[in-house]
Amino acid sequence: MEQQKLLGSESANVEHEPLASRMRPQSLDEFVGQEHLVGSNKPLRIAIESDRPHSAILWGPPGSGKSTLAFLLAKYTKAHFEPLSAVTVGVAEVRQVIETARRRLQRGQRTILFLDEVHRFNKAQQDALLHAVEQGIVIFIGATTENPFFYLTPPLLSRCRLYRLEPLTAEQILILLRRALTDERGLRKFKVETDEEALQFIAERSGGDARRALNALEAAFLTAMEAEKGRGEDEPVRITLSIAQSVMSDAPLAYQRTGDDHYDVASAFIKSIRGSDPDAAIYWLARFLASGEDPRFIARRMVIAAAEDIGLADPMALVIAVSAAQAVEIVGMPEAQIPLAEAAIYLATAPKSNSAYKAISKAMGEIEEHGPQPVPMHLRDASYKGAQRLGHGAGYLYPHDFPNHYVRQDYLPPTVKGLPFYEPTEQGREKLIAERLKSLRNRLASKRDQI
Repeated sequence: MEQQKLLGSESANVEHEPLASRMRPQSLDEFVGQEHLVGSNKPLRIAIESDRPHSAILWGPPGSGKSTLAFLLAKYTKAHFEPLSAVTVGVAEVRQVIETARRRLQRGQRTILFLDEVHRFNKAQQDALLHAVEQGIVIFIGATTENPFFYLTPPLLSRCRLYRLEPLTAEQILILLRRALTDERGLRKFKVETDEEALQFIAERSGGDARRALNALEAAFLTAMEAEKGRGEDEPVRITLSIAQSVMSDAPLAYQRTGDDHYDVASAFIKSIRGSDPDAAIYWLARFLASGEDPRFIARRMVIAAAEDIGLADPMALVIAVSAAQAVEIVGMPEAQIPLAEAAIYLATAPKSNSAYKAISKAMGEIEEHGPQPVPMHLRDASYKGAQRLGHGAGYLYPHDFPNHYVRQDYLPPTVKGLPFYEPTEQGREKLIAERLKSLRNRLASKRDQI
């Protein structure tokens, strides 16, 4: 029964079947998008058309074509196709399919087990698949919207080829929308006329999700039909931009706060700040905010960027970022988006230096490689009773007692290597730090040479 549902039954009542389902491609030539996988002479297309399926994971956002590829594989293959959903089945059902597949294989027929939403299976459930996949009892095809490196076990991943599907472009979605308007399976018999601006709006607001786009087109058609109840039979149904906007006014963005998109957008945001592109930084900030991301997370990322990527080239960057984080707590959303935007622009346009980040990394590496070295006697704490009897602080020179509040003195154990840890750049204010530090280091090196 499940296989009939996926492949489509001749007796199925399509009167109430959604447009997106009716317009599911019937061949690889109808499939739109993912040319890197199913374009001419691409490996996945060759495997499907030549009926040489292999165990694979199809990973991509909603509406990118994962289930459709499984549907097409079922049409092209001579193997038995067994579709399941990890939402509704468990280990018992999977083991039953595997046992039936074993008997089927003895009769000379392969079995393809398609498991939608495979990321819903926990480790134990995924482990139940391993032996059958390893032995070739089933050819396993899993579909997931989540990053398989986070949600699937390494043993299962190692037994499958991983195919990454990308969101469809607006141009690709336009192809699907126009096909739905002119195809017999779609809206052709209703004589629909659609403003180009309406189609463009739906394509752009669909977030690369073909299913969402077709659902929106169907909703716009039904809305237009209801608005034009008094039209003549020969008059076309007209979908205008305003109708398209009304059915997609609350369309959610393709973004998950706890999923892969969360990290990808965060990466793009920080790299835009690091790359000194304020327009890009503001765009990704807007993506964050429009998607409901926790503004405190955004603020924390900017505090880190201010220290890691700007540092002493502009020490005010950290002050601005921390102030924005405090403003988020004091003001809250939606007004907090303004100080967040101010901080993002400031950080993106500030001079850049990662010298502080490199300095602490080098120092941590020194300790990890050579272990912690003892504190020199003249630097040890001499504030408590008896400390001087232990020799603590002996020979320490108090810098404020000397001209310019500086005196040449060693502050590191003599066994520490890998110096210098901090190497200032010529960016922004750090150029002044570099000049002063060069002078001080020259004096200290001179003292060490004398010793």
